[in-house]
Amino acid sequence: MDLSKKWVMVVIAIFCSVLWGSAFPALKLTYAELQVESSDVTAQMVLAGIRFLIAGLIVIIGLLIFNRSALIVTRSQWGVLLLFGVIQTSLQYLFFYIGVSNTTGIQSAIITSSNTFFTILIAHFIYSNDRLNWQKCIGLFAGFIGIIVANWGQSFDANFTLTGEGFMFLSAFTSAVGTIMAKQMGKGIHPFALSGWQLTIGALILLVIAVPFLPAGSFHFTPLAIGLLIYMALLSAVAFALWYSILMYHKASHVGIYKFFVPVSGVGLSIMLLPGESFSIQIAFALIFVALGIYLVNRK
Repeated sequence: MDLSKKWVMVVIAIFCSVLWGSAFPALKLTYAELQVESSDVTAQMVLAGIRFLIAGLIVIIGLLIFNRSALIVTRSQWGVLLLFGVIQTSLQYLFFYIGVSNTTGIQSAIITSSNTFFTILIAHFIYSNDRLNWQKCIGLFAGFIGIIVANWGQSFDANFTLTGEGFMFLSAFTSAVGTIMAKQMGKGIHPFALSGWQLTIGALILLVIAVPFLPAGSFHFTPLAIGLLIYMALLSAVAFALWYSILMYHKASHVGIYKFFVPVSGVGLSIMLLPGESFSIQIAFALIFVALGIYLVNRK
């Protein structure tokens, strides 16, 4: 498959975004199944560490079997991988796991969309060939309006807490920084190796910090909880590896715009999987606005 082709990038970017969108209801269900309280930050960090350690090892083992040479990195590249693991996995998902536990799924999905704004704004100042223009601005505005329309009247309000909405914004920002880092600093590293190592390094940092403080019996594992944990690990392994692959061939802002599908798919899947969520006509209008935003951003 030629990853440099535009249509291939679009399909992969949307697929990755839908996978990431599914993480909202999956994480909510996992918290409920494991009986993890919103105030139990240690358990949340350990849960994130377990998930991403499994995800990273899946990618690394896959490369050991099919492309062992891709795992070889230079001494200087280890520094990049360490920094990347801290920002893209440890910090981003520390903020994400705590933020999701202290906000509604709808609010989390809306705020997560801001990573697209951060990505395109950062790219504007870094890349001379990726500047903002009126079409991008209108496209971003249309996409964000779509997300608001999708969730209007569904517990979306202006209440703000640092460990809730604040941490979701910080998660979105670190995600955007990670996207730019993958494009700028990941050169010379196989995208699957970049994904595998950063997930593993970031997960180990979370586990080393949190496990010593985890009380015995913090988790109540059930078959459903184990299945959800494995699913979230797999979606991370697949989505990150594919996402970094297309970033090697396309502009960060052109790829990042498709993250508008993350909150939209997150809301849709929450409606199907979480009790108390129902379909509304706003979702249909949201998809129209999001599609318009993507068209305007990519239209030459």
